[in-house]
Amino acid sequence: MPPISSPDGSSSPVRPANSPAGEPTAGPSSAAPRPRPSAELTAPTEPAETPATGDDPSRDDPTRHDPTRRDPSRDNPTGDGDSVAERATRDLAAQFEDEKPGRVLSGPAGLLLTAAALAVGALSLWQVFRPLSQGSKYYLIIFLAGVLPLVFLAYPADLRLRARLAARRRRRTNNGSTKGNGNHDTDAPVLTRLAPTTPTATDWVLVVLAVAACLYPVLPVPLGSGGGGYNAFLDRQGLLVPADLAMGTILLLLLLEACRRTTGWILPAVCLLFLGYGYYGGLLPQSWPVAHAGLDFSQLVDAFYNSDSGFYGTPLDVAASYIVLFTIYGAVLELSGAGRFFVDLSAAAFRRSRTAAGRTAVASGFLLGTVSGSGAATTVSIGAVTWPLLRRAGYPPERAGGMLAAAGVGAILSPPTLGAAAFIIAEYLGVSYLQVLGWATVPTVLYYLGILLSVEIDARRSGVRPVVIDVGSPWRLLARFGYHFASLIAIIVFLAVGVSATRAVVFAILLAVALSFLDRTKDRAYRLTPARLVTALVTGVRGVLAVSAVCAAAGIITATTTKTGLGPQAAALLIGGAKAATSDPAVVLVLTALLAAVALSLLGLAVPVTASFVIGWVIVGPALLDLGVSAPAAAMFVFYFAVLSEVSPPTALAAVAAAAVTGGRLVPTMWQTLRYALPAYLIPIAFVITPAGLGLLGIGGVQRIAFAAVVTALSVAVLAVAAGGWLPGVGPAGAPERVLGALAGVTLLWLEPVPVMVGAALAAVAAAGVFVRRGSAGRPSSGSPANPVEEQL
Repeated sequence: MPPISSPDGSSSPVRPANSPAGEPTAGPSSAAPRPRPSAELTAPTEPAETPATGDDPSRDDPTRHDPTRRDPSRDNPTGDGDSVAERATRDLAAQFEDEKPGRVLSGPAGLLLTAAALAVGALSLWQVFRPLSQGSKYYLIIFLAGVLPLVFLAYPADLRLRARLAARRRRRTNNGSTKGNGNHDTDAPVLTRLAPTTPTATDWVLVVLAVAACLYPVLPVPLGSGGGGYNAFLDRQGLLVPADLAMGTILLLLLLEACRRTTGWILPAVCLLFLGYGYYGGLLPQSWPVAHAGLDFSQLVDAFYNSDSGFYGTPLDVAASYIVLFTIYGAVLELSGAGRFFVDLSAAAFRRSRTAAGRTAVASGFLLGTVSGSGAATTVSIGAVTWPLLRRAGYPPERAGGMLAAAGVGAILSPPTLGAAAFIIAEYLGVSYLQVLGWATVPTVLYYLGILLSVEIDARRSGVRPVVIDVGSPWRLLARFGYHFASLIAIIVFLAVGVSATRAVVFAILLAVALSFLDRTKDRAYRLTPARLVTALVTGVRGVLAVSAVCAAAGIITATTTKTGLGPQAAALLIGGAKAATSDPAVVLVLTALLAAVALSLLGLAVPVTASFVIGWVIVGPALLDLGVSAPAAAMFVFYFAVLSEVSPPTALAAVAAAAVTGGRLVPTMWQTLRYALPAYLIPIAFVITPAGLGLLGIGGVQRIAFAAVVTALSVAVLAVAAGGWLPGVGPAGAPERVLGALAGVTLLWLEPVPVMVGAALAAVAAAGVFVRRGSAGRPSSGSPANPVEEQL
């Protein structure tokens, strides 16, 4: 659930209401512990083994006992009704996003940003039904002229290295007094003043330069030999005049600075590396595979500024045509109360099961993922609500954090709103967005199947206590708030009948707005009145600022790769490395896939998911295509490994966010996240190494799809048992059984008859070994208490 507004850290540090008055708060120079959720985000702090009783005064509060009578101030994401808990949750989420926290502007700067964001949002909606007559590139020029200046208003320069390093140390190191026991109920999120709350003079200069450089191609006034309007600018493609070159250079520098402000130094450094390769590549020995003839600076600027593969290429087209609409849609759903409803529904569905706490966390991640494309933010959102349940059930902070991170990162993998890279896939391959959703469906189900199996295994292996969640009937909840599903279903229906993705999401927005007036909670606070619609529109545009800067800067990479021929050269190097080990075509494909997976994982550690996919597609994609892998399989392979950077050490933003919520140790939390997310690392390899693997993408006949899904589900189950060390319904698995299970699970991913039979046989031997071990050791204790713990959500 993406935070509605990006905090700037300008307010004084948030302190829980019950914290001691003299407790120090973190400032720019204090060595504060890593942020943790405030007391208001957590359950009461009595010992976990003490069941809740009728003496708890909170039980008399109907807004806590019955989710159909919620208090909007608890989860209203905007306005003066924000609770400390809600602000703390959004602030904490922003700290672990791919993008850095932005300013919360007020006064004239805030009014200007609101007005400009409204204009950009209105233009984006208008473009869906009345496209500009000059063409899509003209629209992209106007769109970039609208969003790029806002980046310099909304995001501070934040060049104070010492303060930034101190903040990072506070986030990523454990407090010396923390021993991983998870009892941090009274610790508040540490919100540090890192940047001024108003734009500086330098920011305003950059705003003016951004407007000038972006609008220059459509400027109808001649400027010496330049200017002269849009058509004249296009006519000078390949023949840039000095004014064109100057404006293109300014825009290049501004985009690099925008990326630095929103995502950090790594992506600008990667862009400069590609720029340097394009300029100096001609100096490399011509015998080297990556050498090229060399490009002068004017040729590079022309490729970036006045071609269809540069700044105004496919990535920015996706951001301006799709992503902005979906971020507006997400803001509309958030303001209408859908996010809280999804969490409440998840809790109600599993409220009396043995593994209610774990199932609620996983189901919440899946449901929130349908409207969010952010892994770290979803992790924080579900963790703020479900960590108290997990703690009361007896989950260690590290294990709970791993579960939350794995469930949260599923937001980028879950239809119908996949991450931004999914829209780029549709554009690159020339297919409908509905087809991409279809490709992602089976892998998403298998991903969450693996997490749920791990939850069940952990519950039995660790003796997790049952938690009875007092939230009432899910049917009553659905009857009152089930209309939140209508717009999600409408998107799929519209896509299925041939409506474009852009129109489908606009119709879904209108439907969500209309249905919000069914809200019958106190004060009708979830109804999307005109003022709240303005908030949603501005929020949606603010949400796309960072990704627009990234997508425009990605044009540096794609244009350089196109002009130099780096893609085919890198593909030849990758395949050549695999062929150096063997000449067998099948093994070459497997080795190439493994090398590509490692390369994509390392790339994802440094750059955001969208940029990681763009780079991976132009470098790794050709290698897979050259080896006969189908385009859908190759694209989804790159997509999944770009996404998995959110859970891959040593950065693992989702795991870092989860550790901040639970107070667990960071490195163990990362390893637990890897264990829960294991299927996501292996399934993409399955659908590129064999033709039958295409069934996992829903490609092929019913027989192929069913065979691939069933066998891979068995593989996921066996791997979950091997990783968790427990066979549900039987008992613990020893080291030999776990090794056999791991071998069986990996073998089953080779979706051919012989490997499948071998894998099934190994799995059977491993299961038999667990049965034998159980017979010799006796029936294991369930570890559950006589009286389950009762918890209120």
